[in-house]
Amino acid sequence: MMQLRETSPESLALAALAVRVGSDPSLVQGPGGNVSIKIDGVLWVKASGTWLAEAETRDIMVPVALEPLLDALKRNDPACETSVDFVRQDLNDNKLRPSIETTLHAVLPQRIVVHVHCVETLAHAVRSDVRDRVAAPLAGLPYVVVPYARPGVPLTQAIVAELKPDTTILVLANHGLVVAADTVEEADALLTEVVRRLRVPKKPASPADDATLAALAEGTAYEIADAALHGLGVEASVCRLAAGGSLYPDHVIFLGPSIITSQPGESVAEAIARSGRTNPPMLVVPGAGVLFRKDATPAMRALGGCLADVMSRLPADAPLAYLTHDDEAALLGWDAEKYRQALDRTPA
Repeated sequence: MMQLRETSPESLALAALAVRVGSDPSLVQGPGGNVSIKIDGVLWVKASGTWLAEAETRDIMVPVALEPLLDALKRNDPACETSVDFVRQDLNDNKLRPSIETTLHAVLPQRIVVHVHCVETLAHAVRSDVRDRVAAPLAGLPYVVVPYARPGVPLTQAIVAELKPDTTILVLANHGLVVAADTVEEADALLTEVVRRLRVPKKPASPADDATLAALAEGTAYEIADAALHGLGVEASVCRLAAGGSLYPDHVIFLGPSIITSQPGESVAEAIARSGRTNPPMLVVPGAGVLFRKDATPAMRALGGCLADVMSRLPADAPLAYLTHDDEAALLGWDAEKYRQALDRTPA
């Protein structure tokens, strides 16, 4: 079986970049984000549900026939939704699906594409005024802002509608950031520069009320969450914004729509019953902090941390653009994301 990192020094450099990016929770959380490289008519793209941090130790790249995929996109071929039909099985038989974002990588002309869900970008991208927010920090760079669309072909179509000949930066509303270049070194430098320009100060959170959280968790399937998450419950403005709805796809996929907050005097069971949800990964206790299910997957925990990081960068009066119920339903009922969730629950 051929592995991408065996094909060229540049693919080794891409694997190293993928590991660095995938190991930084401010850039990528869990199996989110993806990278690609175009070599001799083949688009090598990260496999769905895999972790970028594993790029140097596991074969996570899938080879896709680029021109046939682009031709199919022009015909609105439904096979583009998963891109499975375009995998070059003669080059790779690892039986993994290509990323759900494969068509995004295909339509960008640059050889290297890096897609991240960095918290600095999300702090702008979840706002209804995202275009105004990024105009000054990204001035002089060839960027476009892409309206929210479901990941996959709908997002690719939205990107194509916004692309300009010199575009190398995509700010994806309610989603994240894409940078594209012709070398790994250039892509790395561009990512670093954009993240630097979009940096937003993080508000420190007050300590959690461990006694209250421990009392609520006793005898339940929940435990006190990592310290970094407690701002979601302790800080009133953060809690209010977070409870307003879902803000980006991976939150919906791994944590469920919106978040559940308890009311004064409620037990964990009562709060969950009132929500109508079954075994939610996370429960926010206003004024106290956050509880997480003991059996939550690493991806669920990573996305909880991401939400806390994003929320800690938003002012109390931030005008947020929450996903609609239809947006959430489209994500939760999507076969490609059910596949990714199944991988998250399967031990490596």
